Amino acid sequence: MRSTDCVPVAILRLPHGEGLPLPGYASAGAAGMDICAAEPVTLAPGARHAVATGFAVAIPPGYEIQVRPRSGLALRHGIGVPNTPGTIDSDYRGELKVILINHGDAPFSILRGDRIAQLVLAPVVQASWVERSALDETARGAGGFGSTGGVIALGN
Repeated sequence: MRSTDCVPVAILRLPHGEGLPLPGYASAGAAGMDICAAEPVTLAPGARHAVATGFAVAIPPGYEIQVRPRSGLALRHGIGVPNTPGTIDSDYRGELKVILINHGDAPFSILRGDRIAQLVLAPVVQASWVERSALDETARGAGGFGSTGGVIALGN
């Protein structure tokens, strides 16, 4: 069963979105809503394209929509979202487009109506910077990329 804490999000169907389903959850436990392509596209290996969806949205203040790849497309065809997760800000009112990239070794065709990505509505907390002359110490300190290990085969 879905949470009763649903957040209403206004959606505008654009003319080229006629006949397409609204973004929707594929199962009761799904975190992301599937969204479909409103245009046919063939992505050559290494190519990127901002795929039209046929919808514009009015996200409530204090929220964003994150655009994430579909795992099946990524695993089977190497199709991803290069800026994962992509962010749609609450003050954007243009058409929702999904940037896709073909990491595979063969051209990949997308048909109008194909599910191409997932959308996740997420709360946003904005930061308020407080400049300091020094930061508190931690066990990690300034250890950066790879400093906490994680790849057994590499010995770390």
